[in-house]
Amino acid sequence: MSETGRVANVLGALALVVSDRTAGAVADASGQSGSSASALSALAEFLEHPTLDDLRKVLGLTPSGVVRLVDRLVDAGLVARQPGADARSRAIVLTAAGRRVAGRIATARMAALTGVLDGLTGTELASLHELLGRVMATVVGGKEGGAWICRQCDLAACGRAAGRCPAAQAAGRKYGGTAT
Repeated sequence: MSETGRVANVLGALALVVSDRTAGAVADASGQSGSSASALSALAEFLEHPTLDDLRKVLGLTPSGVVRLVDRLVDAGLVARQPGADARSRAIVLTAAGRRVAGRIATARMAALTGVLDGLTGTELASLHELLGRVMATVVGGKEGGAWICRQCDLAACGRAAGRCPAAQAAGRKYGGTAT
């Protein structure tokens, strides 16, 4: 097997472990499914008064899927529908309870992610960050459609506002524009 194959195999196993740990931590902290957690995170981090279609695009859901998801979140008291930008649209906003759950999701997600890095030194973390940024650029460069990569991200942690987010930088190169 090639070196790339060996590294890819370990990366795949690690991706599953990280995904499982993160999903479990988020579910335990919030009592929400992955799509619900992603919706609450996106609403807390970067979506301001989105329409159902805006939220659908971020989550990579069908129109009927996002309606069902929002219905569940409304029933749980985590989001509310408000008048949208025009008379035909409705905006989705977090309630106070939704903001609290989104905060628990962010905390649980970050704890699960930092936990897998505990054995690394500062130098190793810096090297890994640089390598992950390059891998992220490749992923963003080849991604077409589907759910947004950053739908559960902590935008302060990635440095998006300062132009340091590797996904935003790669998207800026792919689509034109700035990284912020």
